Amino acid sequence: MRSIRAAAVGAVTMSLALAASACGGGSSTGGGSDDSPKTLTYWASNQGASIAVDKKVLQPELDKFEEQTGIKVKLEVVPWSDLLNRILTATTSGQGPDVLNIGNTWSASLQATGALLPWDAKNLAKIGGKDRFVDSALGSTGAAGKDPAAVPLYSMAYALYYNKQIFAEAGISKPPATWDELLADGKKIKAKGKSPLGAEGANLAENIHHVFVFAKQHGADFFTADGKPDFTGDGVVTAVKQYVDLMAKDKVIPTGDAEYAQNQSVSDFAKGKQAMLLWQSAAANLKSQGMSESSYGIAPVPVQSGAPGTGTQVNSMVAGINLAVFKNTHNLDGATKFVKFMTSDAEQKILNTAYSSIPPVKAAQSDAAFNSASNSVLKQTLATSAAALPQVADESQFETAVGTAVKDLFADAAAGRAVTADSVKAALEKAQQQMPAK
Repeated sequence: MRSIRAAAVGAVTMSLALAASACGGGSSTGGGSDDSPKTLTYWASNQGASIAVDKKVLQPELDKFEEQTGIKVKLEVVPWSDLLNRILTATTSGQGPDVLNIGNTWSASLQATGALLPWDAKNLAKIGGKDRFVDSALGSTGAAGKDPAAVPLYSMAYALYYNKQIFAEAGISKPPATWDELLADGKKIKAKGKSPLGAEGANLAENIHHVFVFAKQHGADFFTADGKPDFTGDGVVTAVKQYVDLMAKDKVIPTGDAEYAQNQSVSDFAKGKQAMLLWQSAAANLKSQGMSESSYGIAPVPVQSGAPGTGTQVNSMVAGINLAVFKNTHNLDGATKFVKFMTSDAEQKILNTAYSSIPPVKAAQSDAAFNSASNSVLKQTLATSAAALPQVADESQFETAVGTAVKDLFADAAAGRAVTADSVKAALEKAQQQMPAK
């Protein structure tokens, strides 16, 4: 999922979202008035630095699709703060778009509603078949053993972005590969009067992504093998505390970042206020904010020790955007053609170039355009050291509950309140109690 989203992604539980009919307000009603075979409605997620940027990127491609097929696509770019609630309301009201973007971590949750078109072998054949897509992207399209609820559109991975000038001024010759090295570099950077690392403590999705990775690095997970929440195990508590301690104890994240919720840490990094940033495929976002590509470097996210790899050396979640079709669309043929168009080799190159993401389509990913040094780091991460978030039906509730717990712990750290193993465990226990009963 794209981390420029607002903090309120999943900011209510599933049950609240289903009841919040006001969240579904919008002109796109694919199951109703827009049922012409010559019209499709499309909810796109906010991938660029602004909704205006997304419209500028997408509209020429939608016009191209209309020229090729005669089908007009009515576009609405939905902010991340609204997207999940809008989708959940549409699943119950039947009044949704024909085609929509979903964060790939939501795939299993939305699959469980039964509202999305299953991409079985027959449907996948219409867009060129399953084998066109890379395995890591397909791993975040729904629960194991079920037909995918969506197809991959954009793939992303986390990386460490670092300001070359600030590093040089602090006498640091290379980016940190471990968390201990990051803390040591942070002290040198602070000694030069700069802030070492940015974060978004009030961004629920960012919180989830980072603590998930820390948990993997400690050999832990938030769910058992049979899909039950397990938020209070020692490894999970250690992971969450280590992440929050970057502010609370280690002082490499400024306390003001506890309130950051939507792209502020990227902005600070682009302006040279912070030396390092942990972010998903940030190049296009940084460029749009005036930061030249030559002024920063990109490296793998640190691990506990050694180098990124499989197992406990995981250093990113498998980030990305999937493309889904509402099952009740009155224009299934047109929707399928649109998915085929958006996942075609040519469009994958155009769109993923615009968003500095990686094509999940094999043929497009191998294009020379995606072989830059920064893209090589992201591709290597996705291929060797990234893990999919739990593909369980309660994943969206997990993002809300645990993301909020981490947000509250950051607030404690910012206010000078102690963050202890006991307080972390209590916050996670409260989050687990909020999960649906099994």
